[in-house]
Amino acid sequence: MTVILEITPLPYGEDPLAYFQALRDRPGAVLLDSGKPAAPGGRYDIISCDPVSVITVDGQGVVRIDDEVQHGLNPFLAQQALLDSLTHELPHSDLPFLGGLIGYWGYDLGRTLEPVGQSARQVVSLPDSRAGLYDWALIQDHQRHESWLVATPERRIQVLGWLQRNVAPLGDFQLLAPFEGEMDRDGYARRFYAVQHYIRAGDCYQINLAQRFSAPFSGDLWKAYLRLRQATPTPFAGYMSWTASRGRQAILSLSPERFLHCDAEGHIETRPIKGTRPRGDTPEEDEKLARELTESLKDRAENVMIVDLLRNDLGRVCRPGSVRVPQLCGLESYANVHHLVSIVCGQLAAGKRPLDLLAAAFPGGSITGAPKVRAMQIIDELEPSRRSVYCGSLGFVDVRGNMDTSIAIRTAVADDERIHLWGGGGLVADSAVEAEYVETLDKIRHLMQALTAHGLE
Repeated sequence: MTVILEITPLPYGEDPLAYFQALRDRPGAVLLDSGKPAAPGGRYDIISCDPVSVITVDGQGVVRIDDEVQHGLNPFLAQQALLDSLTHELPHSDLPFLGGLIGYWGYDLGRTLEPVGQSARQVVSLPDSRAGLYDWALIQDHQRHESWLVATPERRIQVLGWLQRNVAPLGDFQLLAPFEGEMDRDGYARRFYAVQHYIRAGDCYQINLAQRFSAPFSGDLWKAYLRLRQATPTPFAGYMSWTASRGRQAILSLSPERFLHCDAEGHIETRPIKGTRPRGDTPEEDEKLARELTESLKDRAENVMIVDLLRNDLGRVCRPGSVRVPQLCGLESYANVHHLVSIVCGQLAAGKRPLDLLAAAFPGGSITGAPKVRAMQIIDELEPSRRSVYCGSLGFVDVRGNMDTSIAIRTAVADDERIHLWGGGGLVADSAVEAEYVETLDKIRHLMQALTAHGLE
């Protein structure tokens, strides 16, 4: 018997927080957050919980669906097979998600695709990928000011009951000690000069070098996410949490960067970010910093390199001749930084699906360097620990072929009562060590300050 998916209108809200607050303690609760009403650029919030199944990939590339090991399966093919198992009869709708996969694909999942190396140690115990198969969603459209519940009749009754229950009060969150970096300034400088050696030797043109910071915490991670969201609303944000053997694990992502968007007709868009300046304290200083960024030959060169890499990645799965660049090095401004953002588009080739696209372009070139595989090998050699979710992707793939994913920068990861943050930047031949070190801090200083709020003063 075919189960019919139905679309039910709900009261519209300017942000997703009230709806998600009612569901956040449910198993597998997920929020893909447009950052509205404060963030520019985003349109949809997608909320769900209680997935039909959960598929994970561990640090050795072993795939599990729920608790069952799937031997010898490619992670992306396994995810596609799970997605294909959702066989609801679908209504005609232009909503982005009518059931499918929601989750994350961590940076280290790239080890299953390319010979990266095994030098960096695994500090964070989250799986390399974790995605739920969701047969319902609550979707808010901030362009049309509408909210919808997409669910079977049975699920609709269940979800409406969850939304009407008394919401648990918001708990406190606090850091128990200040953030500590994995490398000091001298340690960063040694790695910086190692990158310069590789560039001069011709191994690579650009390397994205990152450093990790961590701190112990206690309390409610949803409260932590709310602090981060208030400090830096962004259009590709997300919150996911679950219980694992080591306790509560969570992803708190405030990403400004889209990785891959694909619609049901196979139209593809990616929006790489390369080039950053902080916002100024006065309008005059802010305009000066923005102009400095747009006129920087170094930053533009970094951006163009990544655009070329992404054109090549998309070309692996796109119709020949369809890849184009409608925006090159455009200025976009967010709460704390200015960025140079380009747009690369293409048309998915016949027989290719969104997860083929994700595998072909993963991880995003804007956070590896070029050429990609050699850059990832150098990152593995120089960064002391694996990146976990950082520089991977959060997003969804729906049953009709819609996909939208972020690059998981400006992202905190909670694991074993510690919270981790990473800051990084692209290094090229004419990079300056002090400027690059400061840039890694500029990108996440506001996140650290938001998490420290009301504690450790």
